[in-house]
Amino acid sequence: MRWSWKIGRFRGIGVYMHATFLILIAFIVLSHWSAGHSLGKTLEGVGFILALFGCVVLHEFGHALMAARYGIKTRDITLLPIGGVARLERMPEEPLQELWVALAGPAVNVVIAAALYAWIHLTDGIGPLEQLTVSSGSFLERLMFVNVSLVLFNMLPAFPMDGGRVLRALLATKLEYARATQIAANIGQAMALLFALLGLFTSPFLMFIALFVWIGAAQESGLATMKSALGDIPVSRAMMTDFSQLRPKDSLQRAIELILATQQQDFPVLDDTRVVGILTSRDLMIALQQRGPDSLVEDVMRRDFLSLEANEMLDAGFARIQAAECCVTAPVLLHGELVGLLTADNVNEFLLIVSALGEHRARRASA
Repeated sequence: MRWSWKIGRFRGIGVYMHATFLILIAFIVLSHWSAGHSLGKTLEGVGFILALFGCVVLHEFGHALMAARYGIKTRDITLLPIGGVARLERMPEEPLQELWVALAGPAVNVVIAAALYAWIHLTDGIGPLEQLTVSSGSFLERLMFVNVSLVLFNMLPAFPMDGGRVLRALLATKLEYARATQIAANIGQAMALLFALLGLFTSPFLMFIALFVWIGAAQESGLATMKSALGDIPVSRAMMTDFSQLRPKDSLQRAIELILATQQQDFPVLDDTRVVGILTSRDLMIALQQRGPDSLVEDVMRRDFLSLEANEMLDAGFARIQAAECCVTAPVLLHGELVGLLTADNVNEFLLIVSALGEHRARRASA
């Protein structure tokens, strides 16, 4: 994720802090300082937020490590002001696998809350609950209270919270995946409307949560619909077969000529019949500024590119393109030889064509 800084790594998973997270820290410092709190109280407030987000990181690692048991890698974990995001390379295929991955995060918070409760009970004892808030009470009691709140909030049956995924996984044991997602998304959006209504009369923060839930539910519904539409279609059906290519010893001037003569933006680079790189239009423009048009393609091309197999399913290939950070154009290979290119735009255009044909067949059937 852009504007993020790496702050650690565990089990091969990088942990990043987004730049906007600093806004939250600044807000905590400003709110404590403007309320007349001492430097010690201000530092305690910052320390509490850092401890809270430490629990959020552990929550996300709960998802990541459970996903790893099913052979699913986690690209990274990013801290945002609204929480943490663990980017899995793909979602579990089996409903029960998704169920356990979704439950693993809240389970971590349950363990943390239970451990804090046991420690507090064995030492000072728990104070009156009515005096306990996010900003008042002992440090450990507040941290326990927040972990319980994280469990309750995340288990709401609405996307993108864990409860929405739990609901979908349970429904998917009896229904098709797309139908289960649609039902869970509808429930999530109904909850979003409820949050928005309550927010009008109580707290504007609920309206922010409502927007967050509504968008998350819509995205999950769209992704499930796309997966259902692409699930039984091979990559070869949607790939570009009319494309230009470059050689490692070609000059950048040759790439300029191809861009001006065609609508192609990224070019596969072939050494004989083997794909050895991708020259993207962005890299080309940077190289033209720094090196000039006489530079060689092999000095500019990307060697860390994603390739797809012609017979792999389009939904899986599209997911890999979305997850890739190297470039957005993927060479498509058949028995090691280049037969096409696939981009996100290809897939979107293919979906539009499939949708239009489906509507045409439905009209003919009803006529």
